[in-house]
Amino acid sequence: MRNTILFISIFISSLAFAQPAAVVKADAAFKSGKYYEAADLAVKAYERISPKNDRALALKSSLAYKAGYSFEKAFDNEKAIEWYQRAVDLRHYQDNPYVYFRLASAHKLKGDYDKARINYEEFLKLVPMDKQAENALASLEDAVVMKDNRTRYTVMSETKINDPGMDMAPAIANRRGNAIVFGSTRSAETGKGKDPITGQGYFNIWEVEKERSGNWTAPKLFEADSLNTEHNEGTLVFDGRFRNIYFTRCPTVHKKDLGCQIWTAEKKGRSFGMPEKLPLAPHDSISVGHPLPNEDGSALIFSSDMNGGFGGRDLWYTEYDRRAKTWSTPVNLGPEINTPGDELFPTYALNGDLLFSSTGHKGLGGLDIFRATKTDDPKKFEAPKNLGTPLNSDANDYHMTELDRKNGFFTSNRSGSVGSQNLPDIWSYVLPPNIFDLKVIVSEVGGVSRIEGATVQVTPEGGTPFTGKTNANGEVFWDKQPDGSRFINEESNYVVKILPTEGFHPSDNIEVFSTEGLEYDQNFILEMNLLPKTPIVLPEVRYDLGSAVLQVIEGEINSKDSLNYVYELLQEYPGMVLRLVSHTDARGSARANENLAKRRAQSCVDYLVKEKGVDPARLQATGKGENSPRIVYKKDGEHLPLKPNGEYEAIELTEKYINQFKTSDKELFEKLHQFNRRTEAEVVRMDFNATSKEEE
Repeated sequence: MRNTILFISIFISSLAFAQPAAVVKADAAFKSGKYYEAADLAVKAYERISPKNDRALALKSSLAYKAGYSFEKAFDNEKAIEWYQRAVDLRHYQDNPYVYFRLASAHKLKGDYDKARINYEEFLKLVPMDKQAENALASLEDAVVMKDNRTRYTVMSETKINDPGMDMAPAIANRRGNAIVFGSTRSAETGKGKDPITGQGYFNIWEVEKERSGNWTAPKLFEADSLNTEHNEGTLVFDGRFRNIYFTRCPTVHKKDLGCQIWTAEKKGRSFGMPEKLPLAPHDSISVGHPLPNEDGSALIFSSDMNGGFGGRDLWYTEYDRRAKTWSTPVNLGPEINTPGDELFPTYALNGDLLFSSTGHKGLGGLDIFRATKTDDPKKFEAPKNLGTPLNSDANDYHMTELDRKNGFFTSNRSGSVGSQNLPDIWSYVLPPNIFDLKVIVSEVGGVSRIEGATVQVTPEGGTPFTGKTNANGEVFWDKQPDGSRFINEESNYVVKILPTEGFHPSDNIEVFSTEGLEYDQNFILEMNLLPKTPIVLPEVRYDLGSAVLQVIEGEINSKDSLNYVYELLQEYPGMVLRLVSHTDARGSARANENLAKRRAQSCVDYLVKEKGVDPARLQATGKGENSPRIVYKKDGEHLPLKPNGEYEAIELTEKYINQFKTSDKELFEKLHQFNRRTEAEVVRMDFNATSKEEE
């Protein structure tokens, strides 16, 4: 009996020691950043602990959090959510409220905004006024708006390049722009086995080139002999001259906590020399990476978790002193760019703006791509703007490289990536051409009626003119050509004019428009006029009964404003000579009305000459009295001065016609007489020249 009891006590003691040993092993992997290994060890240690007391429960909750964090870092978001939730269920938030924040962020990465909102709010109850959480919570509303307002970009996974492993950070590799380098965990002789951080292979730098056929060549190691090693190498970029390369190397050394560092190599003939490490970090445990050199390599922007930042990894700036061969003390890019979250993968846009990815600025999911405007200060950028969907997604999106104004590459682990784990892949994007079309509307001067059958000519700058005839509505429209191309194209200038049209005076007027610099679709609509060889109906000019004085009644009529139309017409057509013809109604004697009409026409001429400065040689005054009744248009029982659309009846306003309303409709009777009291313009000629002897 005594031996049996001794055996049982020894067995129980061995179990008691076995459990802490598993925990210690899991903790060691977690602290060293070997997250792929730590996730498995934390799960095993969690399962071996029996929740008999509060201490055991606290230990299990801690292990659940570490498992969730490790799965997150090893790119397994589903398991990260599962284990963060277990930690919450075990009340790990009492010791570490950030479990709520990480669970919320994992749900956000999945696109589950409702669950993300709940957990951000729970975190803020425990850590009020946390800036990063407040910003993340606010960004959920912006994310919905961005999804509803997609930009015009289209994106595509580069399946000919990508591998089931991790492929990321594409960069242009030559001046022609037909080759890229990128980091990949695919199998290579330089680094075998699995990275204990990600569980994938070790990163190496690979390169591909686009053939004339448009296909990519098979990926091959870039500078395999001197650059790629048994460690992780990635995020390689060139300076503007393609003479120097800069890349990130992350060493994996047993029992050593070493951060990533930036290395550089110079072109030697057709290859690059041996890389040298840049002394940017104050200690080997500090990580620096994601280098971004300027055009000549005299300055560098990079990402680092060094002290003095705003939290997480920030973007920093340093300059190279060629004489002393030293790099200046790094300067943080400041709160305009950096946040309590992570700022990573900086690149330059073609115009010098800063492209970078962030988890701290308002975004859709994890890392989103932002664009900040350059300033005169090379270390200062302003107003970061989220590039929206589809360049950004609920997943991680980063390292955008512009090939030209409309094409480029970036990295994403969104749905559609190669492989079953949604690991990072290289994606390309294209901004489709803006769609422009042109409508020209041709009317008679004054917009009285549209002109059918007018020939409109459009001439692209440096191109071949094209023409079209207006339809019954006076419109002509251009969009697609028969071969599918567009009539109106990007970055082009156009001149529009109306060719000679029967029944109208030739027009020298032209319209010009441009698509240069436009970044959105646009429908161009131009309104153009032709002068008819028939009288031009002017805006209404009124007179008191029996008077030739221009009538001005505040709030009702201003005859001088109406005549300003004539002034503008003469300004638009400098060769025009006009005859202003006034008419009266039929009341009064014919001779009296003729004299009155002439005085009224002369009042119009006097105003234009004396008050507007028109050359009197360009105007003639004529009075026709009551001899030319006006034509009006009756539609739906209403008399209209201008020709309407659809069916109508044309009516000559003779005295006999008007008198039928003298007793039955006094208001209409006066209205029709008023229609006859009008001033019209007739074009005498279009070749006026104030400097010619004839005009003198």
